Amino acid sequence: MKDGFIKVSAGTPDVRVADCEYNADQIIAMVGEMKEKGARIMVFPELCITAYTCGDLFWQENLLREAKAQLLRIAEETEDVDGLIFVGLPLEYKGKLYNAAAAVSRGEILGFVPKINIPNYNEFYEGRYFTSGEDADGLVLMRPLEGGLSGEEYEVPFSPRLLFTCEDFPELKVSAEICEDLWVPTPPSMEHVRNGATVIVNLSASDEVVGKDSYRKALVSGQSARLLCGYIYATAGEGESTQDVVYGGQNMIAENGVILAESRRFENGFILSELDIRRLVNERRRMTTCRFAPDVSGGNDTGYYTEIFFRMKEAETELTRRFDSRPFVPGVKEERDRRCEEILNIQAMGLKKRLAHIHCRNVVIGLSGGLDSTLALLVAVRAFDMLGMARENITAVTMPCFGTTDRTYQNACQLSRCLGTELREVNIREAVNLHFRDIGHDPEVHDVTYENGQARERTQILMDIANQSGGIVIGTGDLSELALGWATYNGDHMSMYAVNCSVPKTLVRHLVRYYADTCGDQKLTDILLDILDTPVSPELLPPKDGVISQKSEDLVGPYELHDFFLYYMLRWTFPPRKIFRMAQLAFKGEYDDGTILKWLKIFYRRFFTQQFKRSCLPDGPKVGTVAVSPRGDLRMPSDACATLWLEELEEIEI
Repeated sequence: MKDGFIKVSAGTPDVRVADCEYNADQIIAMVGEMKEKGARIMVFPELCITAYTCGDLFWQENLLREAKAQLLRIAEETEDVDGLIFVGLPLEYKGKLYNAAAAVSRGEILGFVPKINIPNYNEFYEGRYFTSGEDADGLVLMRPLEGGLSGEEYEVPFSPRLLFTCEDFPELKVSAEICEDLWVPTPPSMEHVRNGATVIVNLSASDEVVGKDSYRKALVSGQSARLLCGYIYATAGEGESTQDVVYGGQNMIAENGVILAESRRFENGFILSELDIRRLVNERRRMTTCRFAPDVSGGNDTGYYTEIFFRMKEAETELTRRFDSRPFVPGVKEERDRRCEEILNIQAMGLKKRLAHIHCRNVVIGLSGGLDSTLALLVAVRAFDMLGMARENITAVTMPCFGTTDRTYQNACQLSRCLGTELREVNIREAVNLHFRDIGHDPEVHDVTYENGQARERTQILMDIANQSGGIVIGTGDLSELALGWATYNGDHMSMYAVNCSVPKTLVRHLVRYYADTCGDQKLTDILLDILDTPVSPELLPPKDGVISQKSEDLVGPYELHDFFLYYMLRWTFPPRKIFRMAQLAFKGEYDDGTILKWLKIFYRRFFTQQFKRSCLPDGPKVGTVAVSPRGDLRMPSDACATLWLEELEEIEI
């Protein structure tokens, strides 16, 4: 449960129809296997103690009595299991038969949750045997049967509105629904979550027909996304009667729309993954449209949720789930291409609207031959094409100075010509040297004044050229640079519309690559590929032997690390220790722990100290869930202290 993670499992045991003792043996054995793997929540299929396909045998007193006895045995023989176990059985209550889920923990039966939506496709289906539990609310007396297990009798809550809450981890609140309950227009899980549940378990017995697996998967992932919850789905498999249908055992574990684990169909067994409960809680806290109005009581009054507490020792959860080291970049090429096309359109549409609104037919871009300015120019070209305006009205300005290399200079010039934009060259060496003389700065001292003087001179030139042409300056800085404050205040930090402001550095590269792959112009492709192969640099220090000497990532750190930190800090509001733990797994084999920790500390220091630059950012389009606009995304004081975050990092031992 450390950092909010809890390992969960969904299993399909081998069963024999109506052989409760055998089925209980298999359930107990699988619980033991799950326990060995660290599972704390274990979910089994609907009616698994008897098997789902008993038919009219559900009316037999022997079967009902034995199912109850075997439930007691399962509880007793899993007494040493520190977790919460859900199993299904038929349960008689007040003269009616219910399809129920039993929650078991540390040898005790905590509660029974009856199925609400009973399918009745024909007279031989569930409606023939079971009653809807929608209005059920009371207590079931559990007493040892003659010749059965020893122990004292006790009462167990029976209601579809039970909330199982972990005393040691209060954010972990579990509720259950059963199979068909998920398939109806208003599943019970919607009310469960509205009353505080963070995890939904579904005990199911869903038969297989062609294509049903895809729909089932969509239901589970969609429900977990809609409800911002963890969803554990366990369904029946081999061993059920195949008299008319077959059961495939398609178990799934989902979290907020993502399938974390899925079993292979037609093979009994269990799956495991880890739910991040704190991530779900954080996301609910952020979303004001998620209205939770818990109506929980300690009693069993109809209409109220009954909260049942269980204990679970805190333990380190071994993480097996994958954390993408490049969270802003889809891993599958088809999805990555689709995302790139969408982002380019969002950027271009944003600029198109701004140009149309201010009746502007000219833009100015500082073109360095690097990735960011290349992307900005590609976006401007797309926006002008959308507006039906001539590309010649885009002025690409190259401004060589002390650090400019021939490679970046030539790439900038060739890119502008290839795209059909106007190219202007303004060598700023003389102007910068004059400025250094005016302020009394020695040009041999390559300090921040030396660097920023060049950056501000470039911005002044761009602004003035924009005035000449009646245009606006298009900003080129990206999200990663803004997060780190890696920009010169009132230099490259400033523009009249910043098209890259919410595109992280790791994604910029893929956008340019996508353009290179799809433009259909081999000459343009070759230029873009060479730009992609060029080290990231502001080129503010003199080159060595004609090669770039100032590499951004040597100074500020690897952008793939910083983008990872940024994503999980802003999007999911995770604390530093948790981000470090996840980064260890995500970048295993790429960066050692010391390197990750070093740059994580630098990330937090820079993120807090550089907020003043983000407080006055120009307008620009938001393309993803992480952005730092002071108007709609990041309302952070410029003088906020980083003490809490840095102290937590100092406590990490490696």
